[in-house]
Amino acid sequence: MLRRFAAVLLSAILLAPGWLGLSGMTLFAGFVPLLWISDSYGDSRREWWHMFGWAALAFALWNIFTVWWIWFATPVGPVAATLASTTVNLFAFMLFHTVSKKAHKALAYVTLVSAWIASEYWYTIGDFSWPWLILGNGFSHEVWAVQWYEYTGVFGGSLWVLVANILIFEAWKMRRNRRKWIAAGAAVLLPIAASLVIRSNWTQPDEGSVRVSIIQPNVDCYDKFHGDTRRQEHNILDLLAQVPQGAQFILLPETAVPGYYREPALSDAPWSDGVPGAFWEQLADSLRSRHPDALLIAGTNTIRHYEAGAQTETARPDRLGNGYYDVFNTAVGLDSAGRMQLHHKGRLVIGVENTPTWVFDVLRFLVIDLGGVVGQIGKGLHGTAFEHNGISVGPAICYEGLYGGFYGDFVRRGAQFMAIISNDGWWGNTPGYRHLFSISRLRAIEHRRAIARSANTGQSGFISPSGEVGQTLGWEMRGILTADVPLNSEMTFYTRYGDYLARIAQYVLLLSVLYFIAYRVRRRNHLVK
Repeated sequence: MLRRFAAVLLSAILLAPGWLGLSGMTLFAGFVPLLWISDSYGDSRREWWHMFGWAALAFALWNIFTVWWIWFATPVGPVAATLASTTVNLFAFMLFHTVSKKAHKALAYVTLVSAWIASEYWYTIGDFSWPWLILGNGFSHEVWAVQWYEYTGVFGGSLWVLVANILIFEAWKMRRNRRKWIAAGAAVLLPIAASLVIRSNWTQPDEGSVRVSIIQPNVDCYDKFHGDTRRQEHNILDLLAQVPQGAQFILLPETAVPGYYREPALSDAPWSDGVPGAFWEQLADSLRSRHPDALLIAGTNTIRHYEAGAQTETARPDRLGNGYYDVFNTAVGLDSAGRMQLHHKGRLVIGVENTPTWVFDVLRFLVIDLGGVVGQIGKGLHGTAFEHNGISVGPAICYEGLYGGFYGDFVRRGAQFMAIISNDGWWGNTPGYRHLFSISRLRAIEHRRAIARSANTGQSGFISPSGEVGQTLGWEMRGILTADVPLNSEMTFYTRYGDYLARIAQYVLLLSVLYFIAYRVRRRNHLVK
């Protein structure tokens, strides 16, 4: 009992560091203690439930060690996230454990790898999605080791971790078998060698660069939606006036502009529909006087109205009975002529932004407070590229930076560099906002696009196409960063084909399950031994 508990604790400790600002290299042994516990049990129903308990404890501890900071937004948040993630993890591991006790080892290991990656993928594309603990995300601090993500995305990292754990466990079981240790070492070292080769040979396409200024307003997240709107607007205008001359793109964070504005003109009152709101006019005036050639990218909340019968699935009825409306978390591209481009956030935060109305009413106490709009808001369909003076930029909003496949939409639609606008001070000065920034480094590698990231507070900064971090502004710092950002119009293999590894894993899992069923049927009929 004590040895198994120690193994569970060791597994959680080895799995967690990559999400705590430490090295993700411990992931290569993170499953070994669990594989040992599984191997020590027989095939009885009672022992199956014992394994279930140990695995559930290991995955719950892994979640608790890595997402405890959600507590600062809502005490129920880490509980909900842990329950959901642990359930997904248990599906894959217990399916492996079941197959390992009733079929041959090779089939069990194939089932583990395919089920784990497939379940990560399902958790990524589902309506209720929290892809924080995808195994491949654990290498965000070792970008030098995963330059091949431009071919595989983070699911390639998950495959790497799982295969390495299996081979290390097999080598540990047969400690004197040199070939087993060579295979295990090769599984860890060959991808690193490939990454170093790619890193040394990759060159930035000669497409020039643009001058980008990042603004970090440093407004308290909890005061932001209930505080003094006029003070927030003055803060923005003051910082905008300090942006150096020559900036071609200026970034403000997610929901930086307070209030709600009616599309398409972003009017601030029903009777002024078609006329931009007063603050948008002020922003355009500021651009005309100081930065006439710049595009300002700023986050805000927008409202779109629909006639009855034309509403979307997420639309709410207007209280005055005048049809329906959606509230969107929106990135706005504004130039000095007052022209506007809009991108609606397409990957929504579970609980706050993505909760069907009936679920929200019943489970209001489970809401994870990560944003300013509560309930189900409108959902963008895809990434968008803003065009300005012949240059395209992808304006990703916060949570969208967790999804490599969706993020690729911006690039496939022409983005030559990426802007990420975020509002990630909800969890205080914890690993949460730091890892959210760090994961962006993996997006840069996957699509070979430089990133300029503007956060309300937390961490703003620049990231190169190879994932290297440039200038940054840290926690509770107000200020401006300016740098030249390189452009790239080429698409990587991953950009073109997205999460193909995860899609393949689904088919491999299906074939593994069908083979297992056929194997069991044939064995019962005494056709196999």
